[in-house]
Amino acid sequence: MDEKNISDSARRDLDLVEKALGGSERAYTELMAVYRESIYFMMVKMVSNKDDAEDLTIEAFGKAFKRLGQYRPDYAFSTWLFKIASNNCIDFLRKKKKSQMISIDTGYSDDDADDSTLDIKAKGLNPEEALMKEQRIDEMHRIVEQLKPKYRLLVELRYFEELSYEEIAVRLELPLGTVKAQLFRARELMFEILKHSVNRI
Repeated sequence: MDEKNISDSARRDLDLVEKALGGSERAYTELMAVYRESIYFMMVKMVSNKDDAEDLTIEAFGKAFKRLGQYRPDYAFSTWLFKIASNNCIDFLRKKKKSQMISIDTGYSDDDADDSTLDIKAKGLNPEEALMKEQRIDEMHRIVEQLKPKYRLLVELRYFEELSYEEIAVRLELPLGTVKAQLFRARELMFEILKHSVNRI
C-alpha cells in the first residue's frame, strides 16, 4: 500500500495496528470501536439471527487480534478484518447447514411410502472438527473464568448449555430484558479480556 495515496481512515487503522502490535491495549479497543458495529451488521445480514451475529462478531475480533502479526499493509485493514469475519461466518453457516441435512436412503415412491425411509444425517463431528470445537471451548472457558460469577453463569448457560434467552430467563427467574442486558454486558467484558490476552497468545 502506497502510504502517500491511502485514505485518512486507512492511515488511522495502520497506525492503530502498529500500536497494538507494540503492546497498546488502547489501540485494540479503538480498532474494535471503529469496526464492531459494521462487523455485527454484516453478520446479521449473513445469518439472519442477532444472537448468532453477536457471537460471530466476538469470534471475528478474537481471530483477527490473534493473527494481527500476519496482517500486511498491502491492502486496507478493514478489508482484511471483514475477510476474516466473513470466512468465519461462512464456516459457521456451512457447519450449521451440514448438521441440518438429511439423506434419503431409498426412493420416495408414493403417499404410502411403505418401503421408503428418511434418515437424519448424524450430527456428530469428524475428529478434526471435534478437536477444533474442543479448542474453542477451552479458550472460551479461560475467558469466562475471569468474569464475575453472575456474568459467568449467564455465559455458561448461553454458550455451553446453548440455552435460548427465554430458557435462561426461566431458569434464573429473571426478566427477559435483564438477561439480554446482562449478556450484552458479559460480551463487553469478554471483549476486554480478549484484548488483554492477545499478547499472551
